[in-house]
Amino acid sequence: MPPHTIETALGVTVIFAIVARIVRGVSLSGAIAGAVVSFVLYACAGPGAFLALVSVFVLTWIATRFGYSKKQKLGSAESREGRNARQVLANLSIAAICAALYFDLRNAVFLVAMSAALAEAAADTASSELGQAWSQNARLITSWKEVPAGTNGGVSVAGTLAGIVAAVAIAVVCLLAGIVSDRSFGIVVAAAFMGFIVDSFLGALLESRGALNNDQVNFLGTLIAAALGLLLAGSLPLLH
Repeated sequence: MPPHTIETALGVTVIFAIVARIVRGVSLSGAIAGAVVSFVLYACAGPGAFLALVSVFVLTWIATRFGYSKKQKLGSAESREGRNARQVLANLSIAAICAALYFDLRNAVFLVAMSAALAEAAADTASSELGQAWSQNARLITSWKEVPAGTNGGVSVAGTLAGIVAAVAIAVVCLLAGIVSDRSFGIVVAAAFMGFIVDSFLGALLESRGALNNDQVNFLGTLIAAALGLLLAGSLPLLH
């Protein structure tokens, strides 16, 4: 890796981490974890991957702040200090691993997997945060029983639409940044959508029973999205 690439990656990621901390998108530990992840994405997959990460941060920051007082009353609002290191890594570590694998193997399928993981992280957060802000009730994804908004595994029309829009938005950023091709664009969206649907099932079946916590569910959601992206992209000849 050229020295100027390392220096640029270090510079932009430190600035990004400081800004993210100032706007309270992350706690101090979250800023440190985010800096590590953003450095890996920039250094291994290029500035386009870093732009996609910034887009995920902006979307999730807006979604988290939207309807914050209502979410406080529900007891589901994020800390005003922002997401901590565990939360950051739960949502972004799979994308960083995919970027590192791309750097090592130079196979574009890992960029698709990385993009799918980022899109799923944005989709899941937007779905959860905006669903709670816009809906009084949700439907449990396993039984379709009506439950209060914010219940683990609960889905709503508003939340689901928000998740789809977020996934498409990140996929568009990845497409415009040259990370994925128009042929793999649909794969990113589909893999992200499936990831956050599985996330809801895990929330209903395991998180609600204490078998998994929210960070573990989020990690598995991004892992599933990345795996699906990798599998589907690998089936496409001449991906780029």
